[in-house]
Amino acid sequence: MLRLAVALLALLCAPALAETQKVELGGRSYLADLPAQTEGAPMILVLHGGGGNPAQIARNSGFSRPANAQGYAAIYPAGSGYTRLLTWNGGYCCGYAARAGIDDIAFLDRVIADAARRFGLDPTHVYITGMSNGALLAEAYAAARPRAVRAAAGVSGTLDLASFPVRGSVPLLHIHGTADTHVPFGGGRGSESLTDTNFTAVNDVIAAFRRANGPGLVEGTRVIDPAEDGLRTVETTWSKGGRPHVRLLAVEGGGHVWPGGRRAARQGGGTRDISANEEILRFFSEHR
Repeated sequence: MLRLAVALLALLCAPALAETQKVELGGRSYLADLPAQTEGAPMILVLHGGGGNPAQIARNSGFSRPANAQGYAAIYPAGSGYTRLLTWNGGYCCGYAARAGIDDIAFLDRVIADAARRFGLDPTHVYITGMSNGALLAEAYAAARPRAVRAAAGVSGTLDLASFPVRGSVPLLHIHGTADTHVPFGGGRGSESLTDTNFTAVNDVIAAFRRANGPGLVEGTRVIDPAEDGLRTVETTWSKGGRPHVRLLAVEGGGHVWPGGRRAARQGGGTRDISANEEILRFFSEHR
């Protein structure tokens, strides 16, 4: 209850958002919500899920307001497709982008470079997160470009390790419901998945990033359960030198949702114990 009260107070005290800017970029686009001070500001790329789009994830996550309040620019790139139902090529998934072999790693390179040049943002302080299919690509980008991002966070989507081995040390936060029926926590095909993808298990993704972060990681676990919602979250963190290098937030009984988002309660398996926005920004702040 205290965490929710603090979050509500921060939201009420946060400044109003500036007008969202849409940038066309070689036939594709991205949206930008900028903080009050843009020169030298860090940026967070936020990737929509499969069948989503930039405006949809910005609206449903509510990520821009708290991110801008902490001085980050929130950048929402657009996937590809024939309609507003856009997807990302995360290797083994999803949709048009994967079938067409779209090079979304290169596209994100272009987004980062353009946003840095256009708005004066700091290209050396880049963070990336995403939901579902967007989480696949967020983790893939971190795996392929470990020196290009300060930290990454995936929500309800697991990295295709066969296509994107983790090539260097990069901090990772992963948030996932243990009852996710779209991207199963234990891997394999989801009973309600819209694709026939054999997804990587969450623990295999965590193990890959732990190995890439080198020896000497110290493990710590705590249970987060302030809300009486029938769910609880187990946080496991692997740290070195007092900083978290890998963190897993396993929502026990949680579904395929962005915790704290607008649609989380309606989708089922949503928890009030944590807010994805708060947890992502907390993790990123530890690598700023």
